[in-house]
Amino acid sequence: MTSQPVAAREHVRQEMVADPRVVAAIVSAVHEQVPVYAALDDSRLPEVRAIAAWGLERLLHLWVTDGALEPSDLRRFRGIAAARAADGRPVQAVLRAYRVAATVLTDEIAVRAPRLAAADAFALARMLLTALDTLSEEMTTAYAATDEDLAADRDRALRLLLDDLIAGRHASVGALSDRSARLGVQLPDPYCLLVAEPVGAERPDMALDAATGLLEALAVPGDEVVSSATVRGSRAVLLLPGAAAARAGAVLGARSWRGCAITGESLDRVAVAHRLAADALDTAPAHAHRPGRVLTDADAHVLALLGGHPAAAPDQVARLVLGPLTDPGQRHLMEALTAYIDAGSASAAARVLHLHAQSLRYRLRRIHALTSRDPRDPWQRLTLDIARTIRP
Repeated sequence: MTSQPVAAREHVRQEMVADPRVVAAIVSAVHEQVPVYAALDDSRLPEVRAIAAWGLERLLHLWVTDGALEPSDLRRFRGIAAARAADGRPVQAVLRAYRVAATVLTDEIAVRAPRLAAADAFALARMLLTALDTLSEEMTTAYAATDEDLAADRDRALRLLLDDLIAGRHASVGALSDRSARLGVQLPDPYCLLVAEPVGAERPDMALDAATGLLEALAVPGDEVVSSATVRGSRAVLLLPGAAAARAGAVLGARSWRGCAITGESLDRVAVAHRLAADALDTAPAHAHRPGRVLTDADAHVLALLGGHPAAAPDQVARLVLGPLTDPGQRHLMEALTAYIDAGSASAAARVLHLHAQSLRYRLRRIHALTSRDPRDPWQRLTLDIARTIRP
């Protein structure tokens, strides 16, 4: 190769590496053309940009030098493939993303074609074909090996799956289903995401054994739906069948633990459920916790609302708290609740409604039965008060 073509390619390389629009164009094309990447949330895009920037620089260097992928490059590609196997992104989608990126790279070089010769174009095509073939083989092999390792260690694989769900690293419900199928498991749907911690001033990091012990206590013998546990700092995080929420309070109470159980989010929103539960445990006052009871979706949404960062619209929060009380047929119970909260006692509320005090107390018991919230409990009365206030 003469020095002139090298100089022309090097000039193009420097220009493209220095132009942030090139990486942006690659990420945008991958995001638009590969469905799995189109579903990635904002937290995952910086990683995609970093890989795109690294890949752009390496491929342009190979083009300028007529070089080949080095062992360090292959190790990095294998590491990327292993990470994609762990987070459930299909290897076919990953390889397609690289092909899309190569097309954008070719287009960007074509814009600068007047500075280049035919030999430069042939060198670019040869380099891209060789690099894509090599990385496809390396990544497919590494992906399969990681997939087999994860499947062999089922408990670890389930823990990694839950970690990725909590972090929001799954691109779509389809990717989650594919990963579950490879592991041979059926995730609970509907599910309960339980975040729990021991009661006490000290908050040492949670031991995984403690989290798995809690999981075993809540498991239903013979249930084919898989449950899993992981830890986040001082807290255990459990993914359970939805029905487990009813037993969580008693199990945690026996251990002197407290927790928040979220049951109203879909499987593609486990990250949202975890954030709701963790924030609820961070902000709930001490009197919100009662032995034998865990915080629920309604508590978590009320706390988010009070904290100024609501995760749901006010009418939805009201429905979560009030439940059947929002039905027109339960208007008499809503009237009883309103009178009780406003008057401050059952006797005073009964006088307002021209009822016998026992009738008013019966209605309060019905409210408790229908909503699982006792209007006589300070915290639960507050949530009911907020819900009836923000109700449309």
